[in-house]
Amino acid sequence: MRPIEQPAVLVVHDQPHLRGALRTSLEASGFGVYETSSACDGLNVIREGDIDMALLDFNALAVDGLDLCREIRALGPRIGIIVVTCCDSEMDIVQALEAGADDYVIRPFRMRELTARCRAVLRRALDDSVKKEYCIKAGDLELDLHCRVLRKAGKVVRLTPTEYNLLAFMMKNQGVPLTHIKLLRAVWGPEYGAELEYLRTYVRSLRRKIEHDPAQPKYLLTEPCLGYRFSCFLNSRPAPSDIDHL
Repeated sequence: MRPIEQPAVLVVHDQPHLRGALRTSLEASGFGVYETSSACDGLNVIREGDIDMALLDFNALAVDGLDLCREIRALGPRIGIIVVTCCDSEMDIVQALEAGADDYVIRPFRMRELTARCRAVLRRALDDSVKKEYCIKAGDLELDLHCRVLRKAGKVVRLTPTEYNLLAFMMKNQGVPLTHIKLLRAVWGPEYGAELEYLRTYVRSLRRKIEHDPAQPKYLLTEPCLGYRFSCFLNSRPAPSDIDHL
């Protein structure tokens, strides 16, 4: 397995100058970059090469981006997939995630945000350590999966069983945008999916217990009209000037 510091990213985009801009930025951040102008060529690279991640611009593909996501996921269950899109509707985002995408970035975006999300997806795709370890750490939080105990800055935080199950699921999927339905079914059971108030109530309760300022959460972030995300970018806020209008 290639070290996480040297991952191979496939960029699929039909415009050479934009592929070049992405290549320059990604390589400067330590990624190895392959690039293709078409979905067909991209799938061939994935079949023949050792690709860790695919970066797909849905708006620059001559094929259905959702179908491409499904094909990549079938070829490589552990390949990370990030979708770049101009569309920010709930339906578009949910469809991309359900088709196999790990994350999405909406134009225009900051390159430092994109590379941070790439690293987060790659950690989940290439590293099984979360499954093997008994402890997950994020900021000043430490979740002991063996003892089912949460500590904040070294002090035990008392959680109800449902609060624990919800937080554990989100921390195991750090950085992943999780839909309301996925969270409800993962924590409450497969028969759930429409009980959004359950979810909102428990998220509010968790924010009161783990956030320094529940009104301005840093860990449990809301994905508007979609769901929630446990933030793993606590120390990687991009500088205001670091904007790339790709």
